[in-house]
Amino acid sequence: MLYSKFLTSLVLQDQVRTETYKNAILQHQSHIKGKVVLDVGCGTGILSIFCAQAGAKRVYAVDASEIAMQAERVVKANNLSDRIVVLNGRVEDVQINGMVDVIVSEWMGYMLLYESMLGSVIFARDRWLKPGGLILPSHAVLYMAPVTYPDRYAESIDFWRNVYGVDTKQCAFEEPCVETISGENVLTWPHEVKNVDCYTITVKELESVTTRFKLQSMMKAPLHGFAFWFDVEFNGPAKTNPSSSHPRKRSRPDDALVLSTAPGDPYTHWQQTLVYFDDPVEVEKDQVIDGSATLTQCKENNRFMDIHLEYA
Repeated sequence: MLYSKFLTSLVLQDQVRTETYKNAILQHQSHIKGKVVLDVGCGTGILSIFCAQAGAKRVYAVDASEIAMQAERVVKANNLSDRIVVLNGRVEDVQINGMVDVIVSEWMGYMLLYESMLGSVIFARDRWLKPGGLILPSHAVLYMAPVTYPDRYAESIDFWRNVYGVDTKQCAFEEPCVETISGENVLTWPHEVKNVDCYTITVKELESVTTRFKLQSMMKAPLHGFAFWFDVEFNGPAKTNPSSSHPRKRSRPDDALVLSTAPGDPYTHWQQTLVYFDDPVEVEKDQVIDGSATLTQCKENNRFMDIHLEYA
């Protein structure tokens, strides 16, 4: 419970995250006012309250953890119990009366998909969202790039090479590291791993994501591993051509709100996710780094991922 409260505090103190969601809800107020909203994974209920303040007729705030009880207290303290209904349970299990006009969710996990709730958002979309309804955020893109990080590598990796005379470096590579890096640490232009359209993506697509990359180093430096980060956008549904069975290619509107976790952008609690190598690899300026990455859901728990990297 203490750990849950710590995470909640960490998220609420993420000013970039919270202000972007608030601005997105206000930007789409015309789609929210007088409508029914479903908040998937509501936490303390802050996004539900933003929607109610934007004029939502009814908000269903759903969370499977005990934090739902705290959300209920927050809703009551803000005199919104007549419009916000807090439901303690998985969105896959709760009962909602009728369809909803809007789904809002802060579903993103580290590295976008690790411990994410995107599967629950997809379920809610297919079960309750009216045709033409709004999903916030609407789109997401996962990126990766090779990085050089000598100081941190020495601290977090070299330490394990000699622990009281024992080489335990394997411990350093069992899991990725969540850290903050700058643009100066990134060796190449970013590579797009996965583009997520929340209006159309399926659960099947999340089971395994594979991408091939061919990147050119912008400097001579030791390559210590790869970093992953993501952007999410808050747009309306993509329009389709009635005479075509295929959606029209989406282009980002000029006024699109974007929440970015990229290196060098304002800090968020997601930071960046780094996968370190056992040993650094020296690369030259303009040298090509070629390879592939596969992210696979764990069979034991589909919110966890196995990462397989190949590079040359």
